[in-house]
Amino acid sequence: MIALIQRVSGASVVVDRQTIGAIDKGLLVLLGVEREDTRDKMEKLATKVMSYRVFSDDNGKMNLNLEQVAGSLLVVSQFTLAADTDRGLRPSFSGAGTPEQALVLYEEFVAFCRAKGVNTQTGQFGADMQVSLVNDGPVTFNLQV
Repeated sequence: MIALIQRVSGASVVVDRQTIGAIDKGLLVLLGVEREDTRDKMEKLATKVMSYRVFSDDNGKMNLNLEQVAGSLLVVSQFTLAADTDRGLRPSFSGAGTPEQALVLYEEFVAFCRAKGVNTQTGQFGADMQVSLVNDGPVTFNLQV
């Protein structure tokens, strides 16, 4: 399971010209599911995302996590993160999870974060989405479990 996280001062998702999810300070999480992913991997990754220290403390060091800054999550499904780009000029998606598997793990990821008390907004699984963000830093990390 893959999470490309970006520290943002604001982010939103639009589907059919309607904003369906938006946050202020927090993390935009682009979430990719691979064939071998399980609920255990999902919980590990969600915990890592929420605990990852990417926000600056009073000394300007990245020492604070999402909870410590009262930040929010905007979680957007992105199967292209599971692409194999090692060969050729066209990505292969043979390692990506099936849409059914990805939907279940995506929804469980969101529910897990919400159950931990994190304000969690979402995109729309499988939709054509326009994602806007103001990357704060810029700070971007690729997390995998």
